Amino acid sequence: MSTSDLTHHREWMRLALAEAEQAPATRDVPVGAIVVDRDGVVIAARRNERELIGDPTAHAELLALRTAAEATGDWRLTDCTLVVTLEPCVMCAGAILAARVPRVVFGAWDEKAGAAGSLYDVLRDRRLNHRVEVFAGVEAEASARLLLEFFDDPLRRPPAR
Repeated sequence: MSTSDLTHHREWMRLALAEAEQAPATRDVPVGAIVVDRDGVVIAARRNERELIGDPTAHAELLALRTAAEATGDWRLTDCTLVVTLEPCVMCAGAILAARVPRVVFGAWDEKAGAAGSLYDVLRDRRLNHRVEVFAGVEAEASARLLLEFFDDPLRRPPAR
């Protein structure tokens, strides 16, 4: 990866982090995602909204992919990069593959549910028809810090059920 790529990835991750920072206001886990087109223009910026809208699939990545598809008028996001503050889960990895996203940049690793290299590696599984270039650990400390602060504060996190 070139220095220019790393600079762009960090800039984009800061935008995803800004999205994530808004999620605790609705008691959602602070994960943010953006989709960037081939020219580096942000075409979607979303955050987790599972608590806000009561939808188990309302992960930041899925919402960002939906918004990007609406913006481009095409479900195939073949010229886009998804930037997300937390390693995508299996559900989100499946959506990334279905949308034909060629690149994913993520911040913190998710050792419990990650599907981009930690627990699973769905995005680069050679048995599938599409593989994704993965850039892991971009602004990982800032991403992890948001999550740790959220889960350490009982007033911010959703009530246990």
